[in-house]
Amino acid sequence: QVQLVESGGGLVQAGGSLRLSCAASGRTFSNYAMYWFRRAPGKEREFVAAINRSGGSTDYADSVKGRFTISRDNAKNTVYLQMNSLKPEDTAVYFCAAAPVYYSGSYYYRAYNYWGQGTQVTVSS
Repeated sequence: QVQLVESGGGLVQAGGSLRLSCAASGRTFSNYAMYWFRRAPGKEREFVAAINRSGGSTDYADSVKGRFTISRDNAKNTVYLQMNSLKPEDTAVYFCAAAPVYYSGSYYYRAYNYWGQGTQVTVSS
């Protein structure tokens, strides 16, 4: 069992930055690829970013490419999402997820073993 707890959300003005953290406990963190998703009000869950087990490979949704950076610290059992140049359309609840497989390039209709409870990000215009 892996427990995932997100933190770092909040209210920020457009153009600002936030860093989300997802702390993992339980089984070996480095055995899992990690993912960030988000769900905006009235919308479906959307893939945001992914990172493989070693941190050597990352991927991003086109909507956040160049603005968001995913990283991980396996010694601290934590994955991060640095979000810069935030836009009102980034407003959503952000979730981290873990899977033993790195679903490179294809993130929907996949099995994610564990999910966090989510953290709210609100970007004001």
